[in-house]
Amino acid sequence: MNRIHELLDRWAETARDRPAILEDDGSAHTYGAFGEASVDAARCLAEAGVGGGDRVAVIGENSLALASFLLAASRLDAWVIPINARMSLNEIVKVADHASARALVFTHRVSEAAAAHAAAMGAVERTGAFGSVMIAGNREGSPEEVFQSPLEQVAAMIYTTGTTGDPKGVMLTHENLLYSSRVSMEIRGMSSEDTILSVIPMTHIFGFSSAFLAAVRAGAHIRFMPRFDPEKVFAALQDGVSVMPAVPQIYALLMSYAEKQGWATAPAPRLRYISSGGAPLDYEWKRKVEAFFGMTLHNGYGMTEAGPGMCATRVGQERTDIACGPPLDGQKVRLVPPPGQSECKDGVGEITVSGPNIMKGYYKNPGETAKALDEEGCLHTGDLGRFTEDGALMVVGRCKELIIRSGFNVYPPEVEAAITKHPDVAISAVIGRREKDGNEEVLAFVQPAEGRSVTADVLKDHLKPLLAPYKRPGRYVIADVLPAASTGKILKHKLLETFANDVKDPGN
Repeated sequence: MNRIHELLDRWAETARDRPAILEDDGSAHTYGAFGEASVDAARCLAEAGVGGGDRVAVIGENSLALASFLLAASRLDAWVIPINARMSLNEIVKVADHASARALVFTHRVSEAAAAHAAAMGAVERTGAFGSVMIAGNREGSPEEVFQSPLEQVAAMIYTTGTTGDPKGVMLTHENLLYSSRVSMEIRGMSSEDTILSVIPMTHIFGFSSAFLAAVRAGAHIRFMPRFDPEKVFAALQDGVSVMPAVPQIYALLMSYAEKQGWATAPAPRLRYISSGGAPLDYEWKRKVEAFFGMTLHNGYGMTEAGPGMCATRVGQERTDIACGPPLDGQKVRLVPPPGQSECKDGVGEITVSGPNIMKGYYKNPGETAKALDEEGCLHTGDLGRFTEDGALMVVGRCKELIIRSGFNVYPPEVEAAITKHPDVAISAVIGRREKDGNEEVLAFVQPAEGRSVTADVLKDHLKPLLAPYKRPGRYVIADVLPAASTGKILKHKLLETFANDVKDPGN
């Protein structure tokens, strides 16, 4: 295969009547219908002035329309830019302008937010086998060079803010995504007999590549959910979902809902595989989730720049820790001394990776590209990790988030894991803040479990037997909700801004 739309065309030609998509409103579509929808979407893009090398922004939520346009751009050798409709109009315009997008597509039928953005952008309605979308086309923009090789031709550009808040366009080639779809399918053992729950937004690399494209490659049945709703998730599980990839926060919310219902075990007769990605996995939640679902919660490590997967646990090699498993086939993962250090202290180093999954670079940003990719094309992730004795990767934090307290290294995930062991805590986030003497203060932001409450004094007592004094937070902020991305991942770079009054130094 040379292009990602060929993943769909294979089944559209050979298994036209096989169930492909079940939408949130109950609409069902076969692979034949899905293929026709994608071809129709490409026609609409061409009519909107899109050609090879152009960029197309698709603003929406999980649906047949979104899936169709994500693959339609590939048919024209255009680059697709998935954007979550829940982003603000200002953020969408910023991305579209940076990318010089030739057209903007809005899935207004399944998203009120997309409908509002479409109206603000003067988009017009277009219909086809995909349903109905709004398109603002024929925008100014110069096409990039088109390459026949899938190793060179960009398929998708995913904008990521990372930990800095500055958006960067990650250029992923067809080879990157074709490889990712294959290994994601293989590690889950996915086949045409599976039904996969697509609750992670396809506008996120995890939902787009590891979930959606992997399911299409397998010819599996995809059950779309535009927005997370625990009641609907459990209804889907009871109705035959067999594979569920999700982020840790989704599992936390599902467990909270199940507790309210008085369920001791999951009502999921066909479920055979659950996995967590997109954010660090907490050990206590892993243990609770596995007990509830009666199966291993598989763990993985990845990032947008790696398309995204780098490591994952394997079926039949279950783990009792929260390690992310060994590197995926075809990749080389190594640890190097973190920036500013000459060695890997206690076996902890910056995670680097090379392989067919690594991005082409950041769009229009050679400076940041040079920082992320070395001369050999190896990606420096900015994450800290160590290997277990059996070769599994254990992620311990971010280089930039490493806290140095009294000369000791403090890894936020370790502190967060200890905090969330408390039964009244749902989510925690730990960051460091430099003090006047050059030392760093450990700050903890805590979101209580639904219907519960917790205090700083209670957490201080809770952590005394669990952590050394230098690792314990000096200040706690208890909040109903912590700032999070659409996937549920906590946005640490927004914590100080969001809770500025709560963490203000009394001496200032």
